[in-house]
Amino acid sequence: MNINWQWRRYSELSPLQIHDIFAARSAVFVIEQASLYLDIDGKDLEALHLAGWAGDQLAAYLRLLAPGVSYPDEPSLGRIVTTKMARGSGIGRELVARGLEKIHELYPTLPTRIGAQAHLHKFYGSFGFVQSSEPYDEDGIMHIEMLRPPGPVAGRVS
Repeated sequence: MNINWQWRRYSELSPLQIHDIFAARSAVFVIEQASLYLDIDGKDLEALHLAGWAGDQLAAYLRLLAPGVSYPDEPSLGRIVTTKMARGSGIGRELVARGLEKIHELYPTLPTRIGAQAHLHKFYGSFGFVQSSEPYDEDGIMHIEMLRPPGPVAGRVS
């Protein structure tokens, strides 16, 4: 699958891109995972958005939040989504690796903190994240905070 990766601020996204991002997030987090939550939380306006496009279709997405937005002292990745059409292709690993590379570029001395769905602890652990909280329920899904020390991603992405 040929993916065109784009980092953008919210103001740089087109209305159609914003629509596709919110539609993908809703399809995965609200419909597939049967979790009612307020997706539009005000953080998108402050985030850097990474979208992977297969032609004009959104294949993968995440947002990068600066220290002080979700966590007081660490940058974070969130709303990490691989759409149905791209699942099983390895694009999720590439998405997270690209997100971590951008964090390393912007905040080379800071660890990264995420709120991960608990069942994904091994996936995120493969990037160097370690569990840093007890499990907690967030919108009906068990989550854990995970922390990754500063540094580049092993096997850097291009």
